[in-house]
Amino acid sequence: MDRRSFVQSALAIGAGLASPIAVDPVIAGARDLARGGTQPRRKFKLGYAPHFGMFRQHAGADAVAELEFMAAEGFTALEDNGMRGRAVDEQERIGAALDRLRMRMGVFVAHTINWNEPTLTTPDAAIRETFLKEIRESVDIAKRVNAKWMTVVPGHVDRRPHLDYQTAQVVETLKRAAAILEPHSLIMVLEPLNTLRNHPGMFLREVPQAYLVCKAVASPSCKILFDMYHQQITEGNLIPNIDAAWDEVAYFQVGDNPGRKEPGTGEINYRNVFRHIHAKGFTGVVGMEHGNAQPGREGERAVIDAYIAADSWT
Repeated sequence: MDRRSFVQSALAIGAGLASPIAVDPVIAGARDLARGGTQPRRKFKLGYAPHFGMFRQHAGADAVAELEFMAAEGFTALEDNGMRGRAVDEQERIGAALDRLRMRMGVFVAHTINWNEPTLTTPDAAIRETFLKEIRESVDIAKRVNAKWMTVVPGHVDRRPHLDYQTAQVVETLKRAAAILEPHSLIMVLEPLNTLRNHPGMFLREVPQAYLVCKAVASPSCKILFDMYHQQITEGNLIPNIDAAWDEVAYFQVGDNPGRKEPGTGEINYRNVFRHIHAKGFTGVVGMEHGNAQPGREGERAVIDAYIAADSWT
């Protein structure tokens, strides 16, 4: 499942305010939790963030009902790539529910991503201004949902200029974006994407490249989104790369490889990776940007069980 599919799915889920699917009994406990009456079923060591649709078979299509289910299961954050596409009143409704449930908002995608043409890599002033306009708009979105982080993807590589010229264009544009975000203490997180399987032709591919860009921008509002699925495909060597880039990493995303499903369905030893970032003092959000390996309610329960297992070190 690629980012475009996640965004389309998120918007479809958000459009439904009622569901014919029977609500799981745990929802009653979640609503009691929201009123301060009970404790969640478990306490995870890290701030794992599901996305809308991941537990639809248990919670139904209503966004707030699904948040309540997540909270009852011990999840303390939400990730929603498609937040920009939601109506203002829906953003506000989600923001109020997150506050009530004491959940954090993870990333949303801050701008329109052109998957086939150069964007921040080009000197085209009109493209740059469109990007900066969307960053300004995303400040308002972040305030509605109490978000701290937003995803930025510099876009497609330009096949003509030397890569270093394109890097300079990206850095200069991101400096201007950082100046917009800094007064609000917001952080754009740059996501390197694998070009071998999901996103051919993208400019930002590797964590060391993102590290260089962040150092050049030199702003607390420009950091790295370390997506372990993408980097397992592109580079592997996850723990040493996490350590090397640590001072510029602000956010993690999860997906096992191959398949981009929950931990335990592929080759990554997520128990060791989670233990490592926890030991280093990571207190941010770990986005669950993957699909469910199995369908239906059993598949949703398998996702929860996978995070219990991966979070179960001593």
